Amino acid sequence: MNAAAAEAHVARVRADGYTIVEDAIEPDLVEALAAALDRLERDLGARPADNGFEGRATVRLYNLLARGGPFDQVPAHPAVLPIVEGVLDPGCLISSLSSIAIEPGEAAQPIHADDMVIPLEKPHAPIVCNSMWALTDFTAANGATRLVPGSHRRPNPEYGGAYETVAAEMPKGSVLVWDGALWHGGGTNTTQARRTGVAMNYCAGFIRQQENQQLGIPPALVRRFPPRLQELVGYGVYRALIGHIDKDSPARRLNGGGEFQSIWDRG
Repeated sequence: MNAAAAEAHVARVRADGYTIVEDAIEPDLVEALAAALDRLERDLGARPADNGFEGRATVRLYNLLARGGPFDQVPAHPAVLPIVEGVLDPGCLISSLSSIAIEPGEAAQPIHADDMVIPLEKPHAPIVCNSMWALTDFTAANGATRLVPGSHRRPNPEYGGAYETVAAEMPKGSVLVWDGALWHGGGTNTTQARRTGVAMNYCAGFIRQQENQQLGIPPALVRRFPPRLQELVGYGVYRALIGHIDKDSPARRLNGGGEFQSIWDRG
């Protein structure tokens, strides 16, 4: 994605709270992700969590970066990450990487904001930026994410309240990106087919990640990640200060070498 296109998407997120990038994901990657999720569901015997938020007919898999396979191609994807960096900043982190498969008959998820657990008065600068990768078509009938445009500039919603929403309909291979303050929720699936997506969520570099990436992903696997992905996982140092170890970079310690200079030593 070129800089002008990324800026246009960032502007839409700032204005409306969300944007949709069509044809963002290569078809081969869509199929690889779908196949990997099918295998994982079978291997793990995955079942719905059976609660009001995660859903009673929704299958979710968490900590996907620890599972190997094609999942390491998601966080730094060039059609999505530049938008996230524009909404947050280049020091952003992976907050969580999970899958969400809404089965036929699932009810609508309660309307919520992804950053509402963080005790900051709203509106505020974006601190969470999330994305949904469509591995199937997303339609109003099969449970496409419901959004309240412009709500990222308002206080938190009444959890589960009734609000006028629009469905984020998009074809397979598209990606929905939204400000974590935007009011939204998964939709009702009235069809006979699954609605499957990958939820690739990010947070500002000074915010605690939703999934503990450092303990959740084996270091031996992280060592094989490209440098940018290691930074996104949390082995970098935000603005050369936040996250250091004795004025050293976690990535340097992980990899046994490399360059790092703390903000204090930069004079």
